[in-house]
Amino acid sequence: MADLRTQFMKDYRLTTAEILYHLPDYPDLLQSYIWQEYDLAPKYPVLNKFLDFWSHNLDGKLHSVYVASHKLITPGESRFIRAEFQLH
Repeated sequence: MADLRTQFMKDYRLTTAEILYHLPDYPDLLQSYIWQEYDLAPKYPVLNKFLDFWSHNLDGKLHSVYVASHKLITPGESRFIRAEFQLH
């Protein structure tokens, strides 16, 4: 839990990447792979490490990578409430 809290403080974001790659046996066809992890924006070191692993160890040649990320905690998510209700 402490490790995750430390990541929040360092501007880590939930990062999703759609990786399109050529099938090894049918290079004219593309396959999609969805990758998701907490990563540090804007350099994305975790994603870059994964893509480096992919290009050196897997047979499917990379075609393109689409990246989307979102802050984990935003100001709009924090609100004060004025009342507390109890249900029995």
